[in-house]
Amino acid sequence: MITTEFVLLRHGQAQCNADGVVGGPATCTGLTDLGYQQVEGAAAQLAAEHHARPFTALYAGPRLRLRQTGEILSQALRLEMRIEPGLDGPVHGAADGRPWFDVKTAADGGPQAHPDTPWAEGSDTWNGYLRRATAFLQELAERHEGDRVLFAAHGETIIAAHTLFLGLLPGNGASFTVSHASLTRWERHLNRLDQRRWLLRTHNDTSHVASLPVQAAS
Repeated sequence: MITTEFVLLRHGQAQCNADGVVGGPATCTGLTDLGYQQVEGAAAQLAAEHHARPFTALYAGPRLRLRQTGEILSQALRLEMRIEPGLDGPVHGAADGRPWFDVKTAADGGPQAHPDTPWAEGSDTWNGYLRRATAFLQELAERHEGDRVLFAAHGETIIAAHTLFLGLLPGNGASFTVSHASLTRWERHLNRLDQRRWLLRTHNDTSHVASLPVQAAS
């Protein structure tokens, strides 16, 4: 029996993604036209699901691309959006607004390459971000036991959910592709022995945007 469900929608393509720059809170300018189309495609599918089996809550992180994604979902599902700082992405520090090519070159790789080292002055470490994000997701899972919860999420938040629910070691070097406007679904099951465990039902589902231009995940 499914007791709890987390459905995570990565935001649509943002202008920072299209430009290849770090889209931190200081410089995120929101979704592109394509990004809006991607989220609208997802929202149509999720609205049909909501009619058949309602979502209990809708959460979004505070960055503009997430708030815009959440607003589309909120309007389509007629569900109040809750802005939650705990769902924000990594802190980028001095890298905010800079080209990812330059940031990764200076840091000898992206955030996950050296998971205990900041990738820019004032930034998180990757493992530090994972610890913070997984702790908050665990808190939400406890708060919403028995609920069906929808998220407008960063790709990093989805990776954090996988890290938490699969019991992965932070900084293990492996990761997941998370495309723009992709859907990831986690279900918590209760079996006849009164045992609970999380099962990954779908990851990186982009079937609802199959007719739109393909964009590389970033």
